[in-house]
Amino acid sequence: MERADSDRIHIEQLEIFARVGVTENERANPQRLAANITIWPRLQTDDLQDDATKTVDYSKVCLETKKFVEERSDKLIETLADGVATHLLKKFAILRITVELRKFVLADAAYASVTLTRTATVN
Repeated sequence: MERADSDRIHIEQLEIFARVGVTENERANPQRLAANITIWPRLQTDDLQDDATKTVDYSKVCLETKKFVEERSDKLIETLADGVATHLLKKFAILRITVELRKFVLADAAYASVTLTRTATVN
Protein backbone atom coordinates (compact mmCIF):
# COMPACT_ATOMS: atom_id res chain seq x y z
CA MET A 1 0.00 0.00 0.00
CA GLU A 2 1.35 3.38 -0.97
CA ARG A 3 1.99 5.83 1.85
CA ALA A 4 0.47 9.30 1.62
CA ASP A 5 3.95 10.78 2.09
CA SER A 6 5.59 8.48 -0.44
CA ASP A 7 8.87 9.42 -2.05
CA ARG A 8 8.90 10.67 -5.60
CA ILE A 9 11.28 11.75 -8.31
CA HIS A 10 10.49 14.86 -10.35
CA ILE A 11 11.89 15.90 -13.74
CA GLU A 12 11.16 19.54 -14.60
CA GLN A 13 11.06 21.06 -18.08
CA LEU A 14 12.52 18.16 -20.07
CA GLU A 15 12.87 19.46 -23.62
CA ILE A 16 11.41 17.04 -26.14
CA PHE A 17 10.61 17.31 -29.84
CA ALA A 18 7.40 15.73 -31.09
CA ARG A 19 5.17 15.66 -34.11
CA VAL A 20 1.91 16.68 -32.49
CA GLY A 21 -0.98 18.78 -33.75
CA VAL A 22 -4.43 18.56 -35.24
CA THR A 23 -3.42 19.40 -38.80
CA GLU A 24 -0.98 17.48 -40.98
CA ASN A 25 0.93 20.71 -41.49
CA GLU A 26 1.39 21.07 -37.71
CA ARG A 27 2.69 17.49 -37.51
CA ALA A 28 5.00 17.87 -40.52
CA ASN A 29 7.99 18.87 -38.39
CA PRO A 30 8.83 18.10 -34.79
CA GLN A 31 8.07 20.97 -32.43
CA ARG A 32 9.53 21.74 -29.03
CA LEU A 33 7.52 20.67 -26.01
CA ALA A 34 8.40 20.68 -22.33
CA ALA A 35 7.63 17.68 -20.15
CA ASN A 36 7.31 17.65 -16.39
CA ILE A 37 7.35 14.10 -15.07
CA THR A 38 6.79 12.98 -11.50
CA ILE A 39 7.28 9.32 -10.68
CA TRP A 40 6.55 7.36 -7.54
CA PRO A 41 9.06 4.47 -7.56
CA ARG A 42 8.09 1.03 -6.28
CA LEU A 43 10.88 1.21 -3.69
CA GLN A 44 11.01 4.00 -1.12
CA THR A 45 14.26 5.74 -0.21
CA ASP A 46 14.71 3.72 2.97
CA ASP A 47 14.56 0.51 0.88
CA LEU A 48 17.35 1.57 -1.50
CA GLN A 49 20.30 1.20 0.87
CA ASP A 50 22.13 3.84 -1.19
CA ASP A 51 22.24 1.39 -4.13
CA ALA A 52 21.69 3.16 -7.46
CA THR A 53 20.62 -0.09 -9.14
CA LYS A 54 17.52 -0.23 -6.90
CA THR A 55 16.13 3.17 -7.86
CA VAL A 56 14.52 4.52 -11.02
CA ASP A 57 17.30 6.10 -13.08
CA TYR A 58 15.87 9.50 -14.00
CA SER A 59 18.48 9.94 -16.73
CA LYS A 60 17.15 6.79 -18.42
CA VAL A 61 13.57 8.04 -17.94
CA CYS A 62 14.53 11.21 -19.84
CA LEU A 63 16.22 9.30 -22.66
CA GLU A 64 13.32 6.86 -22.95
CA THR A 65 10.80 9.71 -23.04
CA LYS A 66 12.69 11.46 -25.85
CA LYS A 67 13.03 8.24 -27.83
CA PHE A 68 9.35 7.40 -27.39
CA VAL A 69 8.01 10.77 -28.59
CA GLU A 70 10.36 10.88 -31.59
CA GLU A 71 8.69 7.77 -33.03
CA ARG A 72 5.12 9.10 -32.80
CA SER A 73 2.76 11.45 -34.58
CA ASP A 74 -0.32 12.40 -32.56
CA LYS A 75 -3.07 14.93 -33.09
CA LEU A 76 -3.56 15.64 -29.38
CA ILE A 77 -1.05 16.31 -26.63
CA GLU A 78 -3.49 14.39 -24.41
CA THR A 79 -2.85 11.26 -26.50
CA LEU A 80 0.90 11.82 -26.42
CA ALA A 81 0.94 12.38 -22.64
CA ASP A 82 -1.08 9.19 -22.09
CA GLY A 83 1.31 7.27 -24.33
CA VAL A 84 4.35 8.58 -22.45
CA ALA A 85 2.86 7.70 -19.07
CA THR A 86 1.80 4.21 -20.14
CA HIS A 87 5.16 3.50 -21.77
CA LEU A 88 7.19 4.61 -18.75
CA LEU A 89 5.00 2.59 -16.37
CA LYS A 90 5.75 -0.52 -18.41
CA LYS A 91 9.47 0.23 -18.78
CA PHE A 92 10.43 1.19 -15.21
CA ALA A 93 9.64 0.09 -11.63
CA ILE A 94 7.09 2.86 -11.10
CA LEU A 95 3.90 2.75 -9.01
CA ARG A 96 2.41 6.00 -10.27
CA ILE A 97 3.34 8.72 -12.74
CA THR A 98 2.18 12.23 -13.51
CA VAL A 99 3.05 13.68 -16.91
CA GLU A 100 2.53 17.29 -17.92
CA LEU A 101 3.21 18.25 -21.53
CA ARG A 102 3.51 21.92 -22.44
CA LYS A 103 3.05 23.11 -25.99
CA PHE A 104 4.13 26.61 -27.03
CA VAL A 105 1.64 27.51 -29.76
CA LEU A 106 -0.58 30.26 -28.38
CA ALA A 107 0.33 33.85 -29.20
CA ASP A 108 -1.35 35.26 -26.09
CA ALA A 109 -0.25 32.63 -23.55
CA ALA A 110 3.03 31.16 -22.37
CA TYR A 111 1.86 27.64 -23.22
CA ALA A 112 -1.04 25.21 -23.32
CA SER A 113 -0.64 22.03 -21.31
CA VAL A 114 -2.23 18.77 -20.33
CA THR A 115 -1.50 16.95 -17.07
CA LEU A 116 -2.49 13.38 -16.31
CA THR A 117 -1.74 10.76 -13.70
CA ARG A 118 -1.61 7.01 -14.28
CA THR A 119 -1.10 4.12 -11.87
CA ALA A 120 0.62 0.84 -12.60
CA THR A 121 -1.31 -2.37 -12.54
CA VAL A 122 0.86 -4.48 -10.27
CA ASN A 123 0.28 -8.23 -10.17
